[in-house]
Amino acid sequence: MRAWADWVKKKNQSLGFVPTMGALHAGHASLIYRAKKENDKVVVSIFVNPAQFGPHEDFSRYPRPFEEDRKLCASLGVDALYHPSSEDIYPQGYRTYVNVEGLSDLWCGRFRPGHFRGVATVVLKLLQTTFADRAYLGEKDYQQLMIIRRMARDLNLPQRIIGCPTLREKDGLALSSRNQYLSPIERAQAAILYRSLNTAAKKIKSGETVSRALSSARRNILSVPQSKIDYIALVDGESLEELKTPRPGARIISAVWIGKTRLIDNIKLV
Repeated sequence: MRAWADWVKKKNQSLGFVPTMGALHAGHASLIYRAKKENDKVVVSIFVNPAQFGPHEDFSRYPRPFEEDRKLCASLGVDALYHPSSEDIYPQGYRTYVNVEGLSDLWCGRFRPGHFRGVATVVLKLLQTTFADRAYLGEKDYQQLMIIRRMARDLNLPQRIIGCPTLREKDGLALSSRNQYLSPIERAQAAILYRSLNTAAKKIKSGETVSRALSSARRNILSVPQSKIDYIALVDGESLEELKTPRPGARIISAVWIGKTRLIDNIKLV
């Protein structure tokens, strides 16, 4: 990987990077399209990162359709596909991790201890290995995006971290590799998440209090059988601090269970 990236740099070509855990879908494709538009070469990584999964999470069953992913990358004109093993990333005796304090223990971090430490660590290692100029991440994982940006800023990394808009199904459900865990009935029910966030955002913009708008969203979501809410909150768009009143750049962020599938989403207040 480093030898190829060094060859790209010696040709004075720019390199865009799309980090993924595989099970690629149209959302990933949109990141690749943008990376190709803004760079001479594009590398995609596929690595299901064990360090960001808790002991009772879905690491073992996380989808790994590598051959389909490889073909999709080839069809999209990706120049290099980086598919390291766990031993490549975490060799025997590995002990060094990155923790972005003040952001990693909020929201999803409360429910998934150590998750963002694993995310920040692997993204830093991938950036250091690919020598990319720009990295492209989706805004669906908004807390993750903010953590990676803060890490890059705090550690003086040369890469630009670029957030790209969330792609959605026709009914609003954000594209996610975990959507395939949903049964057909659950898939139809999952659309309530975006509808509830969108309605709450409209209510807040029209002058309704944040508390009332979010309470209504919670009731809507919990009307779905076997649904559970980890959190729904209005937060500052950079610090992720919870807000009681809206401000420019604020976002409604959420994590909701539909059956046994955990879905995250967010929407910006315009």
